[in-house]
Amino acid sequence: MADPRFRGSGVALVTPFRDGEVATGVLKELVAFHLREGTDALVVNGSTGEAVTMNPGEQMEAAAAVVEAADGAVPVIVGVGGSATAAVKALARNAAEVGADAILLAPPPYNKPSQAGIEAHCVEVIEAGGLPAVLYNVPGRTACNVLPETVRRVADRADVIGVKEASGDLSQIGELARLVVDEVALYSGNDDQILPVLSLGGTGVISVLANVVPADVSRMVHAFLDGEMAEARRLQLRYLPLIRMLFADPNPVPVRAAVRHLGFEVGDPRMPLLPLGEESQQRLEGEMRRLGIEAGHAA
Repeated sequence: MADPRFRGSGVALVTPFRDGEVATGVLKELVAFHLREGTDALVVNGSTGEAVTMNPGEQMEAAAAVVEAADGAVPVIVGVGGSATAAVKALARNAAEVGADAILLAPPPYNKPSQAGIEAHCVEVIEAGGLPAVLYNVPGRTACNVLPETVRRVADRADVIGVKEASGDLSQIGELARLVVDEVALYSGNDDQILPVLSLGGTGVISVLANVVPADVSRMVHAFLDGEMAEARRLQLRYLPLIRMLFADPNPVPVRAAVRHLGFEVGDPRMPLLPLGEESQQRLEGEMRRLGIEAGHAA
């Protein structure tokens, strides 16, 4: 494999908001937390980070804060996305300007381009930014399914170092692994499928769950990669109920509530998302207590 950039757990960071602005101080606190807990990579401005509600200046501000706080300790991967290729190319250039290690690149949402259109979009964005890319297949959000053959063609034309696969289709993920896993790192994009994807040749996860239990998500992946299958399986199964709760409402609504329960003032999601309802909040906090994840864990 040429350059996997990271092995283990990349956290899909929530973006803290305060008084309508990005709370960069809290974002840096989150980075420090993840460095202490052993997270292997930091992903900012993704779906969990609500980048779709942030203007380019805010996205650049958040990315710069994460790069500064990480200070080279772990890779920083910056999400760049949108429906207009020209605008996404500008985001990729911004990511390079602030010192990101790579970009996370999904196909354009809403437009529903062909596979050839997805390929052309990805190649142009990667070339414009000059950074290596982790492609992101998340059909539930983009209404586009990036087929394995398309990933192969993009990787043949541009600097693709990884794929975050969140289609949930293990048959498709297996075919993707068959085509590219010797050259391109494969990351699970679904927390309930970390071990299945690793078993197909994956090297890690870009995780929502890692916002809440970063040390255990990293441990799960490394245990599998080190041949400690029973430990990896124990951790995957241990957190399945919490994973279900983190996705019972639109992501990142529940995980923001969970991170706030840890002691970080991340604020509410931006509209049109609404804060987690009281009943769901109580169930989530009850499950966290059952797992020994208590308020103040961030301290």
